[in-house]
Amino acid sequence: MTNTQILAACRSNWEYRGIDDASVREMLDELSAHLEDAQTAGRSGQDVVGRDVRSFAAAWARARAPLPHRALRTVSLTCFGIGCVLLLACLLRSTTKFAVTPDYLAFWISLCVATVGCELRRGRLGMRAGWVVAIATALPIAILTRVLAGGGVLFTLPLWAASALLLPGLPYAAADARARRSGHAADVSSPREG
Repeated sequence: MTNTQILAACRSNWEYRGIDDASVREMLDELSAHLEDAQTAGRSGQDVVGRDVRSFAAAWARARAPLPHRALRTVSLTCFGIGCVLLLACLLRSTTKFAVTPDYLAFWISLCVATVGCELRRGRLGMRAGWVVAIATALPIAILTRVLAGGGVLFTLPLWAASALLLPGLPYAAADARARRSGHAADVSSPREG
């Protein structure tokens, strides 16, 4: 396994486990330095991480961010995503109340499940292909649900519910955006420095 493959496998594992972007960047930089040192010493990348790269990455993720912290981050960002979808739906329909129907619920649940399934197979599908697969899965399920269950309203959500769902994930989303922006700026400036 090459150093690039080891880094890609670790990044995928850490992102899947809910490690924030800034920490992933730091961990990748540290691991990359260790891999380069090993290579200059005549050792392979597997001498650094062992035979099972996923176990290595999982152990480091557990040490860096314990499960309760990662679970809180994941739940908060999931609520943030749901809040964004609800807010967008209310804005597009120019309403302060959003009626949730069985097909709408089935679409979003199947889209989330398909997206997570594609993310678990990261490296084999690109992001665009993953979204295409997720939407191609979710649309037939939504149509089938509409045909079988009808278009009745399951429940109605007020606009303030979208705002309430946005709040827990807002700090995490802002921190991730800031980390991506600073990481992108570092990536852009580093070729000029070298």
